[in-house]
Amino acid sequence: MKLFLVPTPVGNLGDMTYRGVEVLRSVDLILAEDTRTSRVLLQHYGIDTPLQSYHIFNEHQTVAGLVERLKSGTTIAVITDAGTPGISDPGFLLVREAIKEGIDVECLPGATAFVPALIDSGLPCDRFTFLGFLPHKKGRQTALKALVGEERTMIIYESPYRLVKLIEELIAVVGEGRQVSVSREISKLYAETARGTLAEVLAHFKQKEVKGEIVVILAGNQ
Repeated sequence: MKLFLVPTPVGNLGDMTYRGVEVLRSVDLILAEDTRTSRVLLQHYGIDTPLQSYHIFNEHQTVAGLVERLKSGTTIAVITDAGTPGISDPGFLLVREAIKEGIDVECLPGATAFVPALIDSGLPCDRFTFLGFLPHKKGRQTALKALVGEERTMIIYESPYRLVKLIEELIAVVGEGRQVSVSREISKLYAETARGTLAEVLAHFKQKEVKGEIVVILAGNQ
């Protein structure tokens, strides 16, 4: 009876840890955010453990049943499409309920997108705040205005389709001269990190089609 949270590569499949592979081979069931995406990784490492879909749209409905399976002796691992479960991805609800029921929970160390993006940014990383995805509609302006006085380096996730809009919104609240670093396709063939002022980085991404997962590292107010 144990719940594992297993980080998966954010890009290059070679970033998977040996222990992560061993755990995924040994458990009774793997919960995957998108089973189609996860099968690519599992097939690459010869892992044939049964898969079950577990994502943001069904996690509330499935948590109780999964906890009962854990209590009955099933060993389960949670993975997401990329990175560490629970970081802007499903995982938290199941962990919380498993702990309430006295079930052993272990998160393996491994990949998460914001750590390499933060280090690569060249911005201070001794004190930072992780904001994840900002609200899309309700509460977005409030969240943006809250960034103005933040002195710590800020980490924001964004989709490639909204990146330009986000940078424009950041310019409106903190000014075009604030330093920023934007990383995309981390550890993949076409990985890119653009650094400079918000105005400079905006001009860069306006000239191209943006693809891949995006991590924005915004300098704090100094």
